[in-house]
Amino acid sequence: MWSLLKKLPPSIVALLLQTAAVVLALLTLNVIERHDSAFLFAVLCGLLAATFSFFAGLAKWWLVIQLLFAPALVLMLAVNLPPTLFLGAFLILLLVYWSTFRTQVPLYLSSNKVWHALEHLLPVAKTDSGFTFIDLGSGLGGVLTHLASARPDGRYIGVEAAPLPVFWSWLRIKLGSHRNCRVKWGSLWDCDLSQYDVVFAYLSPVPMEKLWNKARSEMRSGTIFISSTFTVLDQAHHEIVQVNDLHHSTLFIWHM
Repeated sequence: MWSLLKKLPPSIVALLLQTAAVVLALLTLNVIERHDSAFLFAVLCGLLAATFSFFAGLAKWWLVIQLLFAPALVLMLAVNLPPTLFLGAFLILLLVYWSTFRTQVPLYLSSNKVWHALEHLLPVAKTDSGFTFIDLGSGLGGVLTHLASARPDGRYIGVEAAPLPVFWSWLRIKLGSHRNCRVKWGSLWDCDLSQYDVVFAYLSPVPMEKLWNKARSEMRSGTIFISSTFTVLDQAHHEIVQVNDLHHSTLFIWHM
């Protein structure tokens, strides 16, 4: 059964296991004839769901979600908040995380120190021509706007799948008057990487092998592929830059 679950997206697996936990918790409380505490029921659901998720091989952060989901739901219902508040929170999360359940790439934000480290990895400035830089999964646009100011000889493009970060980035670019910078809403898999001198990504471990294959097949000789934090298994990097930030970020660099 566990091998079958591994073929499904983690979000679907988590939902199925949470459902199984609810059913088993109901059966357990019926057997011991305990129906007096909704919170006890929720805690039992959380423990069962987290246990199932552990054996199913889900990531550690999924175990935390599974453990806390039902108890948090009961506590929120007990507070008796207006339903519109939950709807608003859901819509905001939807606009921020959008297709994360499918891509398994959450919103990660690079630190200021990573932005400064990237400055030193850009091509040497030339008087007759500039360079092109793309941020795959550009989030709130921090990398783009910083580099656009620090190295105005480049052209900076960001691609982001979630609507709210795209709007935030667009606003950031407009208010900062960054004419050499733009962001577009879409999938990174639709980008032609042959157009860029530097490709930067801060995604998650899940898509790295697929992204590496795309970069290897599309990027031109002499260009640079940079991944923050997440490397490509079985692919030796040419350079590595350790960043002294809160997360001890690492930049993995490949010369194509």
